[in-house]
Amino acid sequence: MSGSLLAANPLIDPNPGLMIWTLVCFLIAFLTLRRYAFGPIQKIVDERRLRIRESIEESERARAEARKLLEEHRQLRAQARGEAEEILGEARRLADAQRERVREETEADRQRRLEETKRQIEAETGRALEQIRTEIAELALVAAHKVTGKVLTPDDHRRLIDEAISELDFSVLEGRQN
Repeated sequence: MSGSLLAANPLIDPNPGLMIWTLVCFLIAFLTLRRYAFGPIQKIVDERRLRIRESIEESERARAEARKLLEEHRQLRAQARGEAEEILGEARRLADAQRERVREETEADRQRRLEETKRQIEAETGRALEQIRTEIAELALVAAHKVTGKVLTPDDHRRLIDEAISELDFSVLEGRQN
């Protein structure tokens, strides 16, 4: 039974003519596919492989460029930070110098005003003392005229005024101004 089943199947039964035609058809199909299908398919695969390789190389170049740009960016930021600190330091130095200059100018102005005020006080004190001397001299003349009851000559006036002024102590008034 098993022998008759095998003999009954025509695919398993060796037939040299069928084998030759199968090989001829296979060769024709193979050559046709090789000429019209495998070549273009291989060409498309090779082109795709080339594009993928170029894309990978381009992406690596882009990555290297990005790293380079990132490093340059970091350097520029560090440089900008340094310049900013330098500018701030210079601004602080200028502000300190300006503050010191204003303080010195204010102090000089205060000293100038103080000296001016002292001069004005001294001048007013001198005028006041001169006015007091003049009034004392006039009072002395009036008192002398009332005491003596006579009119004095200009020389007598001068002598009495000088005596009255010399007896007065103006140093007390002048001492207060110092």
